[in-house]
Amino acid sequence: MSFQPVLPLGGYAGWVLLQNTIERQTEAYSNSPVVKTKTTYFVENISKINSAEELVSDRRLLEVALGAFGLHEEIDNTYFIRKVLEDGTTADESLAKKLSNKAFFAFSEAFGFGDGKANTTKPGFSDRIVAAYQTQRFEISVGEQDESYRIALNGQRELSALAESPLSDDAKWYSVMASGPLRAYFEIAFGLPHSFSTLDLEDQLRMLRDQATAMFGSGEVSQFQSEETRDDLNQLFLLKSQIARGFGIVNSQYTALVLLSSGDP
Repeated sequence: MSFQPVLPLGGYAGWVLLQNTIERQTEAYSNSPVVKTKTTYFVENISKINSAEELVSDRRLLEVALGAFGLHEEIDNTYFIRKVLEDGTTADESLAKKLSNKAFFAFSEAFGFGDGKANTTKPGFSDRIVAAYQTQRFEISVGEQDESYRIALNGQRELSALAESPLSDDAKWYSVMASGPLRAYFEIAFGLPHSFSTLDLEDQLRMLRDQATAMFGSGEVSQFQSEETRDDLNQLFLLKSQIARGFGIVNSQYTALVLLSSGDP
């Protein structure tokens, strides 16, 4: 039997309980037989891989590699994945730079095959990929029971990194809009209508900034470097999603946004 997260409560109370037990639950998930077998194989074999062709030819390695970046659903698109990896991230014409889903850029950059510096033999590489894979898969497992918790876990993790990045504030907001899970996180927390996604990007940007300013006093993504501000946003999201759950909104909105963001290939 595969590991199932323990989520006895819903809403914000359930979130608090999950946060209090998440280290133990994540460790138990990572040590479950199915996950352990996959990650052990990756650690033992990834250093033998020196090219994109070799990686996409080993489905077991590719599963962990893609899963670490939330790209597990792309595993059968081997030609596309190979192209992303071989193009690298430094050239202006590289495929990863053109895709709105920046997980592909992070994936290609991490492995380095197209940038003339395969990273698979570097110290700590396999451990970092495995840790990211375990985090992503645990969130998916949580989402199988409560999709709003998966969005919240992803939102807290991704938003913290995005807020601290050197990107301009416009670029940070556009990154939010390009990420299905992050987009759902903000749309639900801010109570934005379904018609929001039909607006021009400039209008979407303005609305997101206006809502952030109204609720938190600033329209900049960088404010979410503060754990307290992220917690306030998260509580707002969970309360709004609990209300929306009665109308079947959360899962359908999340699914639609993820499909939208994954339409690049």
